[in-house]
Amino acid sequence: MKKYFSIIIFSVSSLFAQNQPKDSITVKKVTEITKVIDSLPIKSEEKKKVVTLYSNDDLKKMDSLLVEAKFNSPLFDTIPYIINDKDIIGNVTQIVTPELLKERLAEINASTPFNLEFNPALEKVINNYLKYRKKYYPALMARAKYYFPIFEKYLDQYEIPLEMKYLAIVESALHPKAKSRVGATGLWQFMYGTGKQFKLAVNSYVDERQDPIKATVAACKYLNYLYDFFNDWDLALAAYNSGPGNVLKAIKRSGGYRNYWNIRPFLPRETAGYVPAFYATMYIFKYAQELGIFPESPKIYNFQTDTIHVKRTIFFNQIVEKTGIDTDVLSFLNPQYKLDIIPYIKKKKFAVRLPRNKVIDFLDKEREIYALAQSEDSLREKPLPKYFEMDKRIRYKVRSGDYLGKIASKFGVRVRDIKRWNNMRNTKLKIGQRLYIYPRRM
Repeated sequence: MKKYFSIIIFSVSSLFAQNQPKDSITVKKVTEITKVIDSLPIKSEEKKKVVTLYSNDDLKKMDSLLVEAKFNSPLFDTIPYIINDKDIIGNVTQIVTPELLKERLAEINASTPFNLEFNPALEKVINNYLKYRKKYYPALMARAKYYFPIFEKYLDQYEIPLEMKYLAIVESALHPKAKSRVGATGLWQFMYGTGKQFKLAVNSYVDERQDPIKATVAACKYLNYLYDFFNDWDLALAAYNSGPGNVLKAIKRSGGYRNYWNIRPFLPRETAGYVPAFYATMYIFKYAQELGIFPESPKIYNFQTDTIHVKRTIFFNQIVEKTGIDTDVLSFLNPQYKLDIIPYIKKKKFAVRLPRNKVIDFLDKEREIYALAQSEDSLREKPLPKYFEMDKRIRYKVRSGDYLGKIASKFGVRVRDIKRWNNMRNTKLKIGQRLYIYPRRM
């Protein structure tokens, strides 16, 4: 133990040397010390004993730094929303008493098909969110005021509990362009393959996984499929995160239990924290006012917007130039367009969503917008004809009785062009000879 203690003391002394101010201690150094502790070849109980050899002040400082690094980062939107109760650092401050939490969870449980029951794991997550993430909820709730009406419309249409809207918070913190480390994208975090399965187009211009309406419809269809499979909304939630296969394995390993909390120890680590994160979010939104959380005002409400189908490919900046709409608002309302370009395809109509007070401006300026797009298109460098022609050339096999004049007449080209295309010095041909032709007519 003394050997390990000396290793830790050296690491801590370098971290807190020379009375460095809190802000100067980098996350990298904190991470290095935690790695040192985790790498020790001793049992977890002994690691705890090693940690207790620190002074209380150092422990508090290190604990606060780790929490700040994980939850209070300015890059919070890129940090996973889910917290497994096993990942919670140190003792969780009791913000909501167990008695009050039991009472409130019982009230929610009475009005929802989910199984909201008090347990220590859920208590930890709720108190953790309230302690370290409370300041982020006003902005999150502002985004919810825009997206929740969209979600509720389709959840009701597909006969899914309206509380399922909180799933999008757990998945993406309501950022339509959110992308996980494994490639899941959008408000509902669809993988490429699953998105394709539910008819979400993904191409160079458009990613419909980022389309709030189309992705919500796809999520509703997928949730209905999972509920039909498990006949339980908690298990459907777990399966949404880790796939039905992992939930089935957990049921089998648990001895056949089908209550989420009974199979939770047998689920993947992230999924084990997934449903508690969903419940914690539901609780915080339901009792936000009592918890001292007040939402910010949203930039815009969904009912204040409308869509217009475009008649040619246009750029966001062309719309902004002619209508005066705020660029950030236009991007917020149209997150599915990856390059800030709205494509035009005859068989599939694409639309732009605008604030209603800008719809008339767009219609009044529509011809000017398209004319600007046409003008800017004409200024872009075009492929030279000699390179463009390469894509439409054919190979012609010379037959008996052929001569260059006859072949030129057949394809609507000139003899000299055939000679140029094939590097011919004269007009002589051989049966079976191959000629490159760029036909003007067939």
